Parts: sequence; C-alpha cells; structure tokens
Amino acid sequence: MKPRILIGTLAAAGLALGVGQMTATAVPGDGGTSETQAGTDVIVGAINGVSNYGTNTVNGVAMYGYAFGTTSCNIGTAVLRWSQASSFHPVIPQNAYRIKDGRIEQIGISWMKYGFCALQENLCATCQAGGVGCGSSQSTLGIGCSDPYSSSLNGSQSGLGPRSRVNASTGVFPGDTSAEIGSWPAMPGGQGNIARRIQIKANDLNPTLNVGAVYLAEGLYVHPDDAAAGNDNNNVSYIKVNVAATTFNMSLSGATFQQKPAIYHWATVVPTVAYSVADMADGRFIVANNVSLNANGTYHYEYAIYNQNSDSSGGSFTIPIAAGVTVTNATFKDIPYHSNEIYDGTDWTVTNTGTQLTWQCTQTFAQNANANALRFGTLYNFAFDANSPGVTGDTVLGVFKTGASVTVRGKVPAAVCRSGDLNCDGFIDGSDLGGLLSNWGPCPGGIPGCPGDLDNDSNVGGSDLGAQLANWG
Repeated sequence: MKPRILIGTLAAAGLALGVGQMTATAVPGDGGTSETQAGTDVIVGAINGVSNYGTNTVNGVAMYGYAFGTTSCNIGTAVLRWSQASSFHPVIPQNAYRIKDGRIEQIGISWMKYGFCALQENLCATCQAGGVGCGSSQSTLGIGCSDPYSSSLNGSQSGLGPRSRVNASTGVFPGDTSAEIGSWPAMPGGQGNIARRIQIKANDLNPTLNVGAVYLAEGLYVHPDDAAAGNDNNNVSYIKVNVAATTFNMSLSGATFQQKPAIYHWATVVPTVAYSVADMADGRFIVANNVSLNANGTYHYEYAIYNQNSDSSGGSFTIPIAAGVTVTNATFKDIPYHSNEIYDGTDWTVTNTGTQLTWQCTQTFAQNANANALRFGTLYNFAFDANSPGVTGDTVLGVFKTGASVTVRGKVPAAVCRSGDLNCDGFIDGSDLGGLLSNWGPCPGGIPGCPGDLDNDSNVGGSDLGAQLANWG
C-alpha cells in the first residue's frame, strides 16, 4: 500500500523518527503537499457546509448531531472509478475535534457516507474530459475534476454505513448493493435525528464550559484505487468551525486546510507541539506531543495519536520512565462509537511498572477482533504528570492485529538528577553554583520550579543555596 519512502522535516519541532519492527519515516506533515503519483489520487478539496440536526439523549447524555459536506478532487493522472454497484467508489467518514486548555481531543465521529456518483466540476483544477458523471451506473471522476457532496447528502442516514465494513489500508469494502446495506447494523432506537451522524456531547460544545476552545471539522475519502496507487496519505482535510452560543449550531470558518488531518492544527494553537509520523506496513499514524510546566513545578505530558489509514490499528502505547522519575495522574481518552457500530468501547488500561508507563487495549486481536483498538480516522489521548522535564526519547506504539511495534521519537521524562545538579552532569560544582546564582530571586511569573528553585517555593534564595552546598561534589 505504501511504495514510497518519504523523508523530510516535521511540522513543528522537527523530531526525527526511530525505526522499530515496522517502517517509520519522518515527513513534512502533508500540509498542502499532494504526494501525487501516477494513477488516481482523490483528496478532500473542500469541506463545503454543515448540517445541524439538533439534539437527542443517548444513555442519559444530551448529544447533538451534525454532518459536514465534502467536495472531492481527483488530482491524480488517471480517472477514478465511482461505481455505485461495486466497491469501486469512495466512502466518506467525518470527524469533529476540539482544542481546549492546550489539548486536542476528538469529540465527534460519524459512520461513512457511501458514494454513488460523481459530477465533473472544477474546484481544484480544470476538469479534463473522460469522466462519466451521474446518470450512469459506471460513473467516474475525471482527471482534475471535483464532485461536491453536500452536508445533507453526507448526513443522509440511509446512505451511512459502519466504519467496521472497510479496510482503510486497501480501501476495500463490500459494494453497496441492497444485500450489503441490508447487512448493516439496524438504526438504534431512540436516537432519531442524530443516529449514524456525527454525535457530540452537549457539554463539549457549551460555550460556558469551553471558553476559548477551537473546533475543527474533518473529512476523509477512502477508495481502493487510490490506496492501490499509493496516494492515500493526503486524503484527509479539515476546517475550523464556529459553535453558536445557544443552539450549538455549527458554521464553517475560513478556508479548508487541504491534505492534512486536523491533528496538525494543534500546533497552530499550541506552538510547542511536536509531531512524528509512523508509516507502518499498512498505513500511517501521526503521533503528536507537548510538555508544559504545572503550577506545582511538575511537568504535564500530552500525547495525541491519530490513526489515519492503518487497518492493523493501534493496540498499546508505552513511555519509558527514567530513574528517579515519579509519574502521576496518567489518563486515557478515546472517542465512543455509536449507532450499533460493532466495536467495543472499553477504555484502555494504564500500567506503571516503575520503568515504563503503558496504555493497553484490554483484549488482543485473537481474543476479540472488535476490541477497542485505535482504528482509522480516530484520535486517542494519553496524558500524565512527572517530576521531570521532557527530553527526546523513544516511545513505542504497539500494533493491534499483528502484535508488532514501532518506535517513535517523542518527549519522555528525563532522569532526575540530584538536588542542586542543575546541568545534570553527575557533579555539583561551580557551574551549578553559577547557574543558581544567575537565577537568584523570584521565579518568572511566580511559578515554582524554575532553575535553582530547589525547594519549589517560587524563589531562588538562601535555602536553595544551602541545599546545593550540602550536596556539593
């Protein structure tokens, strides 16, 4: 599926990517880069609208329903098949995200719109003759041509199929014949207008609970010809959205960010976010991380991992714990499936052995093929606090279906040095004393734990000097 090897700078902090049991490469982040090769290459040229379907209560929780319109573009060199009566047409999942308090989270997920025919328009380029538009059972999308699907079309419940029916790595799924549609899980009772559509908790949208939050809409095309051509790493695009204060209706804001998933907007809001990209044998994962200073002098680590198109899926994530490091407040967050999708939603377990922190899917693929793996088009969050600042190191992403793993470079807690060893070289000497004296006085902003503040009282003073001298040597 991935015949190319891509090497470049990363989107934010420029971390290099290590190589584990599977292929991992560093790439530019696909921000506006088409990666176009010979053959078909379908992208989301625009997210063109929003349908707001109001609210309903699911398991006692108020939920709102949405759908986003998507305009496809064939930026490749060959005509893209778009046959309704086979699997040679795209399926179109949609997602919603929120960036709040320095963290990006996936807050909404839909089923997949099954494509049925393609118009021949000119959004991304001049449409070349050769496409066969709507009105034919063998519709195609011509070279350079675009095809708009409105939000109401992408939100049509009868045309939304479960994500579990597609292999996002190969793009293969059963054709949408009457028999295929008849095999989909039944519409859930009680959900009405929000079933199968993007579902978001009211509390994730309420402006009084989400001051300063940034909201994002994302669309993705999956197509077997596009995957076979190796052109499927640029199939995701996103756009900012506004949320109305009282109705929670969404509206688009600005232009579409083409050919990059929404996780890349995290660094736009939080510039210290860094990215690594893991191109495994059957798809791409994007691993983003950020480290910030807590008010008590400890450090907060945020990881967000997005599975763009790997069918093997993620099954675990491990962070090394260096000597002297204390880890607390480890958390996990996923995005719940809904509308009778077959996947389990059990949260991953968190285990701290003292030398590593591991989040793990509760069942292996052999135990339950429908366990809560990190599947395509989804983003999971992993967070913890530590008494040590971040340094570049190796994290490990485990693969659900194969049991393999890939090593990914990211920020991990540094080994904790002796109190007063400011440069962490194993000795407390003149250089450390100079470092303490150069920071003498109140910590910047009154935040404890600045260099030299050994007792975390927000001030570098006599008590800190005494502690350093007591450990001299």
